[in-house]
Amino acid sequence: MKKKSDRLAGEILRLAQAKKSESGRVFVVAGPSGVGKTSLCKALLKEMPGRLQWSVSHTTRARRRGEKHGREYYFISEKDFRKLIAQDAFVEHAVVHGNLYGTSKNELRRITRAGRNALVEIDVQGALQVIRKFPAAVTIFILPPSLAQLKKRLKGRGTDAPAVIRRRIENALGEIAKAPKFGYLVVNDVFGDALSDLQAVVRAEGCRRPGRVAKKR
Repeated sequence: MKKKSDRLAGEILRLAQAKKSESGRVFVVAGPSGVGKTSLCKALLKEMPGRLQWSVSHTTRARRRGEKHGREYYFISEKDFRKLIAQDAFVEHAVVHGNLYGTSKNELRRITRAGRNALVEIDVQGALQVIRKFPAAVTIFILPPSLAQLKKRLKGRGTDAPAVIRRRIENALGEIAKAPKFGYLVVNDVFGDALSDLQAVVRAEGCRRPGRVAKKR
């Protein structure tokens, strides 16, 4: 009995050590526009240096003031985006508010094969594609404390035209209805609390059991 226990304990320890050198995981953060997911993700990267790496998406939308190609997004033309679709270069892609967005397979491979965790911040449509294709991905939905607060945030940031804001608010209702499909739900009411919740998810996933221990007969 003692030898069997020793073997089992040894196998568990080997699996735990092997987990440290395995490929990284993919953390997907999604939610309606204006919920604060970008600010939370940026803060999460600062709070957990070395644990996460930003996965930069491609988009056809216009670059906003202060944004840089290759940092916030890879800004490309619709023609080039559709070429990448034809080449099956995206793990997910979607039309969001009239613009194309996509997460490149090569971007995720580059990060995870280096043993880093990829942090993907995308729209709800794209996240649902990831859930279907990669059930092992860690999915987190950011919720507003209320619809009234969401409307206030969208109007207050001053980056979109009124018509765009109205469309985003309408879309948000349908997107929030998809929240139960995600593994984790985080309410962004108090920013610091929401950030702590995100950190807790990353830490918990880092401690997840690496796999079933094979039974010795």
